[in-house]
Amino acid sequence: MLRFEVSVDDMLHSRFAVSPIFELSSLLRVLARLRPGHRMPPAWTARLAPVFRSLCEDPALRAVLALHSRIWGPAFLAPPPTGGLTQSIEDDLATIRATPLSLARREIRQALQRRPCHDEEALAILGRRDVTEQLSGALDRAWRELLARDWPRLRAICERDVLYRSDELGRAGWAAAIAGLPHVRWRAGGIEIARLAGGAPMPSDGSGLLLMPSVLVWPSVAAFSDPPWPRAIIYPARGAGVLWEPPLATDPGALGVLIGQSRARVLCALAEPASTTQLARALGLAIGAVGDHLAVLRRAGLVDRARAGRSVHYRRTPLGDALASSADD
Repeated sequence: MLRFEVSVDDMLHSRFAVSPIFELSSLLRVLARLRPGHRMPPAWTARLAPVFRSLCEDPALRAVLALHSRIWGPAFLAPPPTGGLTQSIEDDLATIRATPLSLARREIRQALQRRPCHDEEALAILGRRDVTEQLSGALDRAWRELLARDWPRLRAICERDVLYRSDELGRAGWAAAIAGLPHVRWRAGGIEIARLAGGAPMPSDGSGLLLMPSVLVWPSVAAFSDPPWPRAIIYPARGAGVLWEPPLATDPGALGVLIGQSRARVLCALAEPASTTQLARALGLAIGAVGDHLAVLRRAGLVDRARAGRSVHYRRTPLGDALASSADD
C-alpha cells in the first residue's frame, strides 16, 4: 500500500490536472499488451492496432515501449503536468525534452533493470545523448496518429470528473472529494492507495498533490511518488464507460424524434454537469450549435445552469432526467 502523509498546507495547495501524455502512455501500453486485463473499445482496437504496428517500425518508439513494464514506467516520459486543466501535449513534450540527461539516464537504468531489452536498435536510441529528443519525437508521432483525434472527447470526460469532485470539495471538503476516488481512501491524516506497493509513508512537504483523472488508466490507479517529480495520484475518471457505448446518433429513438437527434444527444450527455465547450468536445458538435440546443432545452425546463468561476455549467432538471431516462428504455 502506498501512503501519502498530508498536512494542512498540502490541502491548501492540492489541485486537479489533466495529462495528455499520460493518456498516450496508457494507450501505448495497452496496444503493446503490457497491461494484461486492460482493454479498449473494440472499435478503437480495430482502428488503432494497424497504426500502432506501423509506428513500431520506428526504433525510437520501440525504445519508449522498452522502458515500460506491467506496473511501472519512467516518470520523465509522462511527467506530472504543470498546467492544471489547460495542459497540452506540446507542454508535455517540452517537459520531456527539457529533462536533465542525468535524470533520464537514471530512470532508463531503472526501467531496463525491471525489464531487460534485447532490441539493439532501441538500446542504441536509449544510449544517445539526445535520447530525450529522440523519445519525445516518437511520442509526438504516436500522439498525432493514435490519440489526437480522440483527445477532445477524453479531455471532456476528465474535465467533467473534475467538475463533479470540485462540487464535492465545496460541499464537504477534501475528505469527501477523495473518498470517491477508486482504490483511494482518506485515513488518519493521510491518503492511502491500496493497489500500489509502497514502503514507509511518503512524508508531507506542504506542496500538495496533483489529482489527475484519466480515462485509459481504468481499471487501475497510478501515482508519482519519487523525487524530483511532484506527488500525484492518477485515478479512473467518472464516465469513462461512455467510450464503450455506441453513439446516440446511430439510434436516437423516440426522444430524438420528439426533440431532435442533436438536442437529444446534448440532453443525454448531461448525466453529469458540463460546460458548453465540454459538451461540444464530447459530442463532436460546434460550440455554437451546442449553445443553441442548450438555450432551447433551458427554455423547455429540461436543463438549468449555474456559474462556477469563469465557466457556466449546465445540468439536467428532474424533468430532463425523466426524459433522458426514457431514452434507455
